[in-house]
Amino acid sequence: MRPNKLMSALGAGLVFGFGLAISGMVNPSTVLGFLDVFGGAWNPRLAGVMGGAVPVAALIFYYARSIKPAKDLPSPPITCIDRKLVVGSILFGIGWGLAGVCPGPTLIAIFFDWHFLPFLAALLVGMMAGTQLRNQI
Repeated sequence: MRPNKLMSALGAGLVFGFGLAISGMVNPSTVLGFLDVFGGAWNPRLAGVMGGAVPVAALIFYYARSIKPAKDLPSPPITCIDRKLVVGSILFGIGWGLAGVCPGPTLIAIFFDWHFLPFLAALLVGMMAGTQLRNQI
């Protein structure tokens, strides 16, 4: 990776990580509070974070499509909803709901709280198992 790309990736990762930490998305109770819609402890913070992030990302993706290198990028290999996508999405959602964190915030959270290491280990095992089971679903 060229130094400019490396610095850009590092900068984007740091901004993303600080954003997750500042918004409280590395705290499982915030995420679980958002998922507790009918339990009386609903926390709308995550909706606010997503509501702020989606328009910004949409503008960036719209702009990136007009840049020459982006026009040469290949299309995604999968363009339809299939069984693998549905099963993977369900498993991801179950894991996210049980733990209260998803992979991005977990990578940030391990710098603040070492209690996230078992989740990170389970995530890595799940990724390896997914690679092995991919063709069996």
